[in-house]
Amino acid sequence: MDSAEYERKIAARFALFDQDGNGYIDREDFSKAARAVMAEFGITARSDKGQAVFGGAEAFWQGMAGIADVDGDQRVTREEFVTGAAKRLQDSPERFARIAEDFLHAVIAVADEDGGGVTPAAAARVLRVLGIAPDLATTVAAALDGDGDGRISEAGILTAFAAYCGVDPDA
Repeated sequence: MDSAEYERKIAARFALFDQDGNGYIDREDFSKAARAVMAEFGITARSDKGQAVFGGAEAFWQGMAGIADVDGDQRVTREEFVTGAAKRLQDSPERFARIAEDFLHAVIAVADEDGGGVTPAAAARVLRVLGIAPDLATTVAAALDGDGDGRISEAGILTAFAAYCGVDPDA
């Protein structure tokens, strides 16, 4: 991947995390993402699932801050993201998946509405509320159902998330 393509992909990843569009990633962005997912699926913050989503979002923020907040101001600028998180993520996307694992596990539990696994439709809903364009969200979610059984495995979601955030050229 050439540097212009890499920069474009990094900008898209940064924008995904900068939920409020203020030019930096902070704890509130992760809280906003958690609230958006819960609202989409009608989950209350006081429920066990709601608490798991908020706890996972906080753990995710702490992990992000730990690898990218160079100056310790409790926010990650685009520059910090590119020079800190993105470089580390490119070197080890699995590490990022581990940072996000609690959040993703909680979101998967919310999106698995019938206990049979996450459907592509539910995955698309999650992607849309997190800021992915509707058509792309639907396409990506459908592609995650690799075996065509109408369900997406947690392992498949974690792998896809790691590839996307690790700036896999095909993700």
